[in-house]
Amino acid sequence: MVKVAVFASGNGGNFQSIVENTKNSNLKNYSVELLLVDKEDAYAKKRAEKLGILCYTVIPKNFSNKKEYEEKIIEILEENEIELIVLAGYMRIISSTLLKAYENKIINIHPAYLPNFPGKDGIGDAFRSGVKETGVTIHYVDEGVDSGKIIYQEKLAIKDGWNLEKLEEEIHKVEHRIYPDILNKLSGKIKK
Repeated sequence: MVKVAVFASGNGGNFQSIVENTKNSNLKNYSVELLLVDKEDAYAKKRAEKLGILCYTVIPKNFSNKKEYEEKIIEILEENEIELIVLAGYMRIISSTLLKAYENKIINIHPAYLPNFPGKDGIGDAFRSGVKETGVTIHYVDEGVDSGKIIYQEKLAIKDGWNLEKLEEEIHKVEHRIYPDILNKLSGKIKK
């Protein structure tokens, strides 16, 4: 079983979906060992508490630079024997410090069908552009913004009459359905 750390910055809906799917299904290739958040008020912390998952809050401004911040994260990950990092609404660019320590072991979910609409507002950008479809992408993390090798993608048609909130709701449904399954398949391929 692959030991996973989930990183989040806000709500934690994907984090909760990933954890609950290991308890309520045949997804047995991974175990969520901890949640790491970068904001004191992240709602994901409350979800971790309810789910009985260890939570670390590591605030970037408490460090003199990004390298020190990521070295602290690596220390936590190593103490907990983490093998795979799963970004779930973690709103920070990962730098070379963490990327080198976990090369090809960091994945992200992005709420758009990449390469379209990378960045922090994939859903809003897609909605405002007027496209007829968007989707969800799961990819490896590299030093770019949503530019890593794609693991899995699923399209979503944007129906007439949908507002931004409805599109967000539908994107999150897709995310919560596919992320645990793809994570499980990927974890089954990781060599110990």
